[in-house]
Amino acid sequence: MTPGRFKDKTAIVTGAGQGIGFEICKQLALGGATVLLNDIDESLTAHAAHQVQEVGRCIACPGDSSDLAIIRELVATAVSETGRLDIAVANAGITLFGDFLGYSPESFRKVMDVNLGGTFFLAQAVAKRFIEEGKGGSILFTSSATGHQAHKNLAAYGMSKAALEMLAKHLVVELGPFGINVNTVAPGATLTERTVADNEYEAVWSRLTPMGRPATTADIAAAVLFLVSDEARHITGQTLIVDGGWTSLSPPPY
Repeated sequence: MTPGRFKDKTAIVTGAGQGIGFEICKQLALGGATVLLNDIDESLTAHAAHQVQEVGRCIACPGDSSDLAIIRELVATAVSETGRLDIAVANAGITLFGDFLGYSPESFRKVMDVNLGGTFFLAQAVAKRFIEEGKGGSILFTSSATGHQAHKNLAAYGMSKAALEMLAKHLVVELGPFGINVNTVAPGATLTERTVADNEYEAVWSRLTPMGRPATTADIAAAVLFLVSDEARHITGQTLIVDGGWTSLSPPPY
């Protein structure tokens, strides 16, 4: 991390109580940004924000990131606390596994509400603020390698993630004239609190990944930080797959 890379900037990161989102918050704060850390779990949000505050400025903002009221509150808090908004990382998402033939409408709606609806309307809200400020800004979506290659029992999830990548392309037309760039990072297998709970996860994905290991949260955060930095201002509508080469071969884990 280059010291001061994000000095005086304000960033919103959703789904950041742990895992990839938390690491993105920590790295942004280390770079000098004020970070609004959002997660649906209030206690997890408070704990994560406290940890980030040890390295930089972080504001805990708990709430359901698919709720329009929470989205508006995130933007309003950024402006009231810092007077500006520069970066939004729509990282919140849920994975509800299930066989296609038996997948329930309730699970489908939940995946789409969070993964698509929350991302779409966060991007809309922050873009309006960027336009008001008149200085552009950066929006980043978190997709998945399963948006590129089929994975058993993840039809709804993979579909939602592929849709985010197309949304980023469409927003080039809508937001590019305002100096707003929109990109997507698509992680592959990644070591997080959730995945390491599976004792076989690291061994299986080390065997399946051409680079010999699954990603760390730092690997994903590094890609995100580049795409929301000033160095990437002329990059928009793109998806960066961070998967150690898995989608080039796509050996299944089952």
